[in-house]
Amino acid sequence: MKNTILLFAAIAGLFVSCVHQVATPENPGSGGNTDSTGNGGGSNNADSLVCFEGEILPIFVNSCAYAGCHDSKSKQEGYVLDNFQNITKRGIKPGDPGSSEIYRQIASGEMPPGGSLSSDQLNLISRWIKEGAKNTTNCNSCDSAVFDYKTAISAIMTTNCTGCHSGSNASGGIDLSTYTGLSTVALNGRLVGAVTQAPGFIAMPPGGMLSDCEVKQIEKWVAAGAINN
Repeated sequence: MKNTILLFAAIAGLFVSCVHQVATPENPGSGGNTDSTGNGGGSNNADSLVCFEGEILPIFVNSCAYAGCHDSKSKQEGYVLDNFQNITKRGIKPGDPGSSEIYRQIASGEMPPGGSLSSDQLNLISRWIKEGAKNTTNCNSCDSAVFDYKTAISAIMTTNCTGCHSGSNASGGIDLSTYTGLSTVALNGRLVGAVTQAPGFIAMPPGGMLSDCEVKQIEKWVAAGAINN
């Protein structure tokens, strides 16, 4: 009987000792499961790595890589900030934002020259660098059926537009970092005209175009009255 009790105790101890031994990945989550080269794909979620393709690249392209600044022709200060290779080959030290010259420049407000990036954009770039500055791709899940302001539309603006259109020095006097500023251009037709790059409108973002899904989200939000939902 004594031996039987000891056996049950040992088995119970085994289960207790194993219950919390869950394997933890070196980098919790992935904006697209990265491989040994730092490239990746897959779906993004709240616990994943920052998605370079969908979150970081648009900030650099729209705020830095334009004519007269850091595009492939102008190459101001020798920097071209239009793709992963060019952004990371100089001025980015994976894991250390403070030692990354590019980050120090934008954090100080010296870049971009048209106005500082928003705190959300700076935090996103800092987090991306801390996570290893990986080339995570195919990781932005966009659902055109979701087009509320607080979840979808404001995120599109933060990633693609507020680098130029925010604060007292907002380009063209258009502040897209607030609901009031955005709803104004949404209801007068300028927002949809710009993001669809329709004739007669200034194409936005200037360095490229939003994805078809993002354009549809904006169009649906505007058609529904551009409400603050």
